[in-house]
Amino acid sequence: MKDVITVHTMRESDAHTIANYVPSKELMYRAAMGVYRAVDWNRGTIGILTGAGNNGGDGYALACILADRGIPCCVYRVSEKFSEDGRHYHDLAQEKGVDIRLFTGEEDLRGYDILVDCMLGTGFSGRVRDLYRAAIKAVNNARAYVVSVDINSGMNGDSGKAELAVKSDLTVTIGYLKTGFFLGDAIWYVGKLVVADIGIRLVRDEYYLAREEEIVFPHSGWDLYGDRVEMLTPGEAEDQLKNGQTVPELAIELALKEQRLIRVIGKNPLVSDGYRTYFIEEGTFPEEIVSRDPI
Repeated sequence: MKDVITVHTMRESDAHTIANYVPSKELMYRAAMGVYRAVDWNRGTIGILTGAGNNGGDGYALACILADRGIPCCVYRVSEKFSEDGRHYHDLAQEKGVDIRLFTGEEDLRGYDILVDCMLGTGFSGRVRDLYRAAIKAVNNARAYVVSVDINSGMNGDSGKAELAVKSDLTVTIGYLKTGFFLGDAIWYVGKLVVADIGIRLVRDEYYLAREEEIVFPHSGWDLYGDRVEMLTPGEAEDQLKNGQTVPELAIELALKEQRLIRVIGKNPLVSDGYRTYFIEEGTFPEEIVSRDPI
């Protein structure tokens, strides 16, 4: 059984960990090391696309790790802005001789064998605009092996919805699984999914990914195969959403209101009794990568 959390809880947990346990720059390095360990970098030429926030910072830190191991890469800055830690690793990458360029929207990325997506993080929502839009299209048009860091750029971390997003062969999400990976359009964008454990301390439990035999409801005592189960298709669930509500939130609301287990069926089914909510695991269990090396 693995934790699945919302973007808000991830932000709070990240801040709590930084304030009490691990400096932010070290967490960023650990995230980059988790990505490094998840990929076979001997596939050929490497391009890294970076955005303005800490997701971009992960890309600069990854470039540093590759440079230390004699693996060349080219970094394309899709934004001229930096987070504080992102600037630290950008400057360090420059000192190490990494080729860093501004992305103009005219680049043809089809010459790369590996492309790393470090543009838009879990907090993104809405429509992708400007250079980010051009960069996502360029990645999707390339023939490269695509790695998305934390989440596929353009995808909403809570709902999984995307008007345009990077299509990855591998997504290395940082710390914990996010609800968006099991909802919305994620099935069309996310290839293999792995988790890099970088030592973030959760401030609360929310949802879980579990095999059916692991699912228990201690508060209600209801059974997954009992007579208090109401089945919904994803379409039926989507039709009932209101005010930015996600499918898990709707399932919780309906379970408490109707005093029944609510099961949303589909590729990534979920079930809730209103007090505990599970995504039901199907297929390969997400791999966990432990990354705790100090810089």
